[in-house]
Amino acid sequence: MLLLKGDPQVDATEGVAADAVAGPLPPTELIEGMLKYQEDLTKAGVLLAAEGLFDSSQGSRVVYANGRKSVVDGPFAEAKELVAGFYILQVSSKEEAIEWAKRCPVELAVQGTDMEAVVEVRQVAEFDELPTGTPEQAQAELRLREQRS
Repeated sequence: MLLLKGDPQVDATEGVAADAVAGPLPPTELIEGMLKYQEDLTKAGVLLAAEGLFDSSQGSRVVYANGRKSVVDGPFAEAKELVAGFYILQVSSKEEAIEWAKRCPVELAVQGTDMEAVVEVRQVAEFDELPTGTPEQAQAELRLREQRS
């Protein structure tokens, strides 16, 4: 999985009706670059899923601390730690995932700013790779997976 990190506050909404947007939107160049990247991933046969996310001003967090749950509305301060989007890839190694991450055009998200763009590479955990799972839990997970398909 490639996690696109950041919460760009680039406002590309000039000429867009105010009630048509949820917050700052990505510039056209970024959308174009990401679509080209997604096309390359698709042609290579490695793309399983991809989505972008609205900025954190539109989000909320449910925080569990000291035995209580609370809701905190965005925006959130540490933008470089936020997820702006993701790609789920099926590749043969971490090294291959890193090579794809290097090709992701995230520099378009921070062009002309002093912000940094980060693509974090993470492996999706399959249940059978979790040594702490019981056989009963494995069966329950399999049933749920079958219900989704």
